Amino acid sequence: MARIAGVNIPTEKRIEASLQYIYGVGATLAKKALAETKVNPDTRTKDLSDVELDKLREFIDKNFKTEGNLKQQVLLNIKRLKEIGSYRGSRHSKSLPVRGQRTKTNSRTRHGNVRRTAGSGRKKADSKT
Repeated sequence: MARIAGVNIPTEKRIEASLQYIYGVGATLAKKALAETKVNPDTRTKDLSDVELDKLREFIDKNFKTEGNLKQQVLLNIKRLKEIGSYRGSRHSKSLPVRGQRTKTNSRTRHGNVRRTAGSGRKKADSKT
């Protein structure tokens, strides 16, 4: 099993898709890494040579922020927004949507509410027939 940036990537998939299992590497960065290291994107991960894997591993470690470093940076950015008292920071601290989404009807998952069907709030009367 190939291991890049501390992540076991799938062996049966194309290397272009396998690289996207690394947090911080999407389709664009995967293509860029493969182009720079001159690795064929259609190759299956299990068919890569050790030299090609080492080239990819080294390129990704040097040029991209991935996994722990990226997660830490994101958390620090959110903490900074909270500390300076920005609107976005206050939305983060209240666990509400940050990017302008509506909250009257949607954002149930962000609120932490369990899905409930809206109703009148009255119990149904017993039917005596």
